[in-house]
Formats: sequence, structure tokens, C-alpha cells
Amino acid sequence: MTGDIRYARNGDVSLAYQVLGEGPLDVVLVSGFVSNQEVMWDDPMAARTPERISAFARLILYDKRDQGLSDRFGRPPTLEESMDDLRAVMDAAGSERAALYGISEGGPMCQLFAATFPERVTALVLYGTYARMIEGDGYDIGVPDATLATFGEILVRDWGSPVGLHMFAPSVADDQRFRDYWARLLRSGSSPRSAAALMDLYRQIDTRSVLASISAPTLVMHRAGDRAAPVAFGRYLAENIPGARYVELDGVDHLPMVDSEEILDELEEFLTGSRLDHEPDRVLATVMFTDIVASTERAAELGDSRWRDLIETHDRLVRRQLDRHRGRAVKTLGDGFLATFDGPARAIRCAQAIREGVRSLGIEIRAGLHTGELEVRGDDVAGMAVNIGARVGAKAEPGEVLVSSTVTDLVVGSGLEFRERGTHELKGVPGEWRLYAVAD
Repeated sequence: MTGDIRYARNGDVSLAYQVLGEGPLDVVLVSGFVSNQEVMWDDPMAARTPERISAFARLILYDKRDQGLSDRFGRPPTLEESMDDLRAVMDAAGSERAALYGISEGGPMCQLFAATFPERVTALVLYGTYARMIEGDGYDIGVPDATLATFGEILVRDWGSPVGLHMFAPSVADDQRFRDYWARLLRSGSSPRSAAALMDLYRQIDTRSVLASISAPTLVMHRAGDRAAPVAFGRYLAENIPGARYVELDGVDHLPMVDSEEILDELEEFLTGSRLDHEPDRVLATVMFTDIVASTERAAELGDSRWRDLIETHDRLVRRQLDRHRGRAVKTLGDGFLATFDGPARAIRCAQAIREGVRSLGIEIRAGLHTGELEVRGDDVAGMAVNIGARVGAKAEPGEVLVSSTVTDLVVGSGLEFRERGTHELKGVPGEWRLYAVAD
């Protein structure tokens, strides 16, 4: 997804940036407290934002100084330095005027830039951000200083782990894939020392006095249950920026990459006057469902800690085999996986490899496969083919890879052999279905 990484110069400071898309308007994304231009989009959810914006605009992304691939000084920049850096990136990218998309900690600088350089800002979009974070001075919606101090101590102590995820993105805080991604982004994006310095900077930022001077068309978006930046922050911005449009979204996640479609819909409509038609994409693919046999009994036998370790080992093994067989993990299902493949033979061989691999862990899996047309909805898949795959999996015996007749028809000549398992009714699926077990 990433474009060519280039460097803008602001005096002695080098700032990593990239440009994606060729749309009729420029959009500069100013990220929150951590970024890395090579790692930031590794996760499919994170990649959705640049992919979507660059489809209708020329998107400029950059790492602020002391973050990611840009120069590190061990301290965060002041708002004035950040404005100079943004202007240097825009100049290097050949952008005279752009819409600014300020996320979280990137928001206050965008507010100040829009008020100071109105000739360079076509529009301002603010998400999950604030004018002031700490309470005081007649600003009772702020966060208590002691709360921020405690969070800062935890952040520094646990930096490099998926620290803070239960506050930044509670809906995916237990998703191991996203936990690994978040920890990697933190390590590559900043450092414990810089994180501590950022907490100190948050105590000082206050752009309330400039809000009335913002003349650019402004969209403020905030999630009602945001745990990192209370929704009152967004309401305050909208009430104090002249003519601002305010959109309050459902949800508790602070990170805009999580369930991003509604955010991106609002952003696109605000900047272009229309939004993406969400008619789902349809593709032909093979779905594979796996689950661990007798998982409840094994969990009770092993206890919580050992069972958690076993699940993590199982998940790593499954993901390795998916990578080897060109599969894509759509989601984990407690003790199993839903994955898709662009070829049914690869899907079967992946299921066989997973089955053999987990036996060394003292567990058995069952797997069900079906090939059909899927509805692709962001990172998820839906449709009758998915339902059929799930029902086939439910019919599988322990250690068995069970497939629909559609799959067997499509792998003729592959060398795979099957045993007929009769005709079955699949719950919620019309008609009768012939099922086949893959021969060992």
C-alpha cells in the first residue's frame, strides 16, 4: 500500500512523507501520537484509510518529527515547529492548498495551522481530538492531570507491548493479530522517552483562543463512547469553530482505523459532496472454517493460563500455514478461524497442514470448506457461500477435512482424493448437499 518514501527538509530536520493517489484535491493526514510510514499500513484495517482517501484525492502522509522514519530528537515538537514541518511537507509534495485531516494529537496543530495560514487550507477535518486536554481555567470537560500522569507512567513502563489498547481500541483489544500490530507500531513509531515527553506536552496544549479564527469549512467527528478523548472535546470544538459541522458517531474506539467506514464516508462526502456507494464487492473464493475439537473440555482440563498459551501457539501455527498457502485470515472465532483462498486445492492443503501441525500440541481440529461467491465488506466476508462453509465445518468429524461437492468439482486433476460422506441438509441452506472427506 505504501508509496515511495521521500524526505522533506525543514532546516536541519528531515521528515519522511509519501504521496498516494492522483485525485483532484490534496488531503494531508496528520496522525496521532505515533506513526511509521512503513509499518502504519501493515494491518488491513489501518490500510483501509489511505486506500479509501487516495481513491478520490491526492493523499499526503508523513511522520512528524520524533516519530517513525523522521528525525528523532528525544522531545516532541512545539505547535509552531509542527506547523513549520507541515508546511515543509506540503511544499516538498508540491501542494499549495490542501484539506487537513487531523486525528487525535494531530488535531490541535491543524486547528492552529488553519487559523494561521487560511490561504493554504481548503477544508479542515478533525477526528477524536480536542483544543485542550487537561481540565482547568473554566474548562471542566478536561481530563484530570493526575489521570494523564498515571496513564503516562503505564505507557512508559509497558512501551513496546500493546499498551493502552483497551483504552484506544477496546473492541479489538483482545484480537491477537491487532495486538501484535499495535505493539509493533509503537516500537517503530516512537520510544518510551518520547512517549513521556508527549504526556508533558499534552498538559500545555491549548488552542481554544484560535478556534474562532478558523475560516475553512470544518467537519468535527467524535465517537460517543471514546475512552481516550471524551466526546465533550468534540462537541466543544464544533460549538466554537464558526460554521463547523458536527457528526457524533457510535462506538467506543478512539483509533479511527477501527470500523473506519462511517468515518471515511463522512470525510469523503464533506470533501467531495458525495460518498462511496457501498454495494458489496463480490468475488469467487474458497472459505475455510476450522475449530478445535472439544475445546471447552480441554480448557477446563488445562486451566486458563495454559489454555491461553495453547490457543496462542495454535493461532501462530494457523497463520503460518495460511501465509504458506496464500490464505487470508478473515477473523478468529474463539478456538478457530475463518479464512479465504483464491484456489480450493491450496485451501485443502492448508487445512491438512494445520490438522497435522496441531496434533503436536495434543489437539485435533475439524475443517469445512466450500467454494462460492462471497460478498466482501471491508475486511469481512458474508453471503450464502460463507454460511455453507460454516455448516460443512459443523458436519466434520474430529481430524477431518470436509468439503462440498463444489470443491471436489474444482480440484479435478490436483491429485487430491476424497471419500464420499453422503447427502446432508445444511441448516439454513436450501436443498441437499453432497459432502466429501479429504482422504489422508
